[in-house]
Amino acid sequence: MRPDVDEGSEVDTDTPWVAIVWNDPINLMSYVSYVFRKLFGYSQAKADELMLDVHEKGRAVVTNGPREKVELDVFRLHEHGLWATMEQQ
Repeated sequence: MRPDVDEGSEVDTDTPWVAIVWNDPINLMSYVSYVFRKLFGYSQAKADELMLDVHEKGRAVVTNGPREKVELDVFRLHEHGLWATMEQQ
């Protein structure tokens, strides 16, 4: 451990990160489902299930993994106009 880093501020790199897509008033439900299929290879049924979670619950976890992978997933979601964030589980 570096001496200039507070022990309590360390990030657990083994804990997976998740990408969360949030509901917005702009994107059509069919488009959100399409983006999930295109970016993540989900089946129509899985993409529709996640899209309905976004629409009805306000958010859905769409991917997980190491920080770098999830950062890229969030970036790609932003490129497609979706409101997405990431957090550590």
